[in-house]
Amino acid sequence: MLPARILLVEDDENLGFAIEDNLNDRNFEVTRATDGDSGYETFLSHEFELCILDVMMPKTDGFTLGRKIRKQKPEIPIFFLTAKNKDRDKLEGLKIGAEDYITKPFNIDELALRITNLLKTLNRVKSREDQHIFKIGTLEFNSKENRLNSPEESIHLTKKQSELLKLLCSEKENVVTREVALRVVWGKNDYFMGRSMDVFITKLRKFLSADPHARIETIHGTGFKLTTAAELSKTN
Repeated sequence: MLPARILLVEDDENLGFAIEDNLNDRNFEVTRATDGDSGYETFLSHEFELCILDVMMPKTDGFTLGRKIRKQKPEIPIFFLTAKNKDRDKLEGLKIGAEDYITKPFNIDELALRITNLLKTLNRVKSREDQHIFKIGTLEFNSKENRLNSPEESIHLTKKQSELLKLLCSEKENVVTREVALRVVWGKNDYFMGRSMDVFITKLRKFLSADPHARIETIHGTGFKLTTAAELSKTN
């Protein structure tokens, strides 16, 4: 498998080198720029799977750069690095659709682990795009027909409900973070779509109640996990 390509835009030479070196050692391919303008030029001239952007930079700040990148490639994950620790700044990063907002100083190993876990989840979801029949305990979910079938009834789901349930089924017994769910189902990690997603989760819980062993757990501060009494099985 080819290494994931990451754009790192960080004006601090020592920190930038440390992050680049650490991620390269973990089989990522990092391209580093030292200001917002050169970072955007680098982004336009290469293909990347993820961006890491410092917020306070010369020429173009990280938030402005993030917005410009989002216009070109809405689906690309973005991590913001900042020395700021104000709620309004974190909110700004989340509005842009950042996967994470990391305050300096931080543990580089933890940053690498967050990136690894995010990309693994997105790759797993992508590899299962063709699968459409899922067993959820005594229920059968057909994502192509947007139907959840039980021995007693067949429930028609909306397209978004179906996409969200498919994601939860694809990540059986694993936690699906809110960021990943928003990106996969809604196309971007939008702060204001989070409440809408909670409504969808409530609806899906009601539909799954036909099997008392099937449930969607809320993992506080992280996301959701679909569980059943027996391990979920899936067939094409």
